[in-house]
Amino acid sequence: MLNMDMTQSITLDTNMMDWEASPAPGVWRKKLAREEAERGHATSIVRYDPGASFSAHDHPLGEEILVLTGTFSDHTGDYPKASYLRNTPGFVHAPFSKSGCIILVKLHQIQAQDTKPRRINYADLGAINHTNNWEPMAGYHTLLLHEYSSEYVRIIKSEQTSSELTLRAEALEIYVISGCLNDTRENYSQGMWLRRPAGVSAPLVISPNTLIWIKTGHF
Repeated sequence: MLNMDMTQSITLDTNMMDWEASPAPGVWRKKLAREEAERGHATSIVRYDPGASFSAHDHPLGEEILVLTGTFSDHTGDYPKASYLRNTPGFVHAPFSKSGCIILVKLHQIQAQDTKPRRINYADLGAINHTNNWEPMAGYHTLLLHEYSSEYVRIIKSEQTSSELTLRAEALEIYVISGCLNDTRENYSQGMWLRRPAGVSAPLVISPNTLIWIKTGHF
């Protein structure tokens, strides 16, 4: 197992991690958390070389994907950068990438009763000032990607000034897409992944022009 103690705070700089080969040729990964070798709970950064593919496989407890670069594809469509996908429990596909891509992937972490798939591209939802999809906060905007029970998944985009994020004292997970966050201990720049158990996260300040993916209340 890797980083599976959910009572511990974890911070990883994925830029400093080496790519490891996956079972599929041309598909590489950086393991952030993992329950078993090739099954069960896993969170990874995955890179598809141009033309790389996986054979058909199932996801008994679902799959969650955020496309960071390039275009990710399967039988349901082509998903460019800024796409958020949520494949429900039992979903089967044979993913591939014609031009190559890098994705954040979470496997086997969707509740069995959470059966609503998602296909959202946050870049297609319009400029922040011209859409009702983004919720204004003090110095930043949030876009809700998914909610189920106590779990919320959002994109947060800051404005031109630094602002403290308004977060409840609950478990959270963050990937910094661009820009920078900081707390009293550390700066968290593009490519950093954070996981914090409930009640231990220090106040987080989001720097100007920063974009993050954040998930709360899921463990």
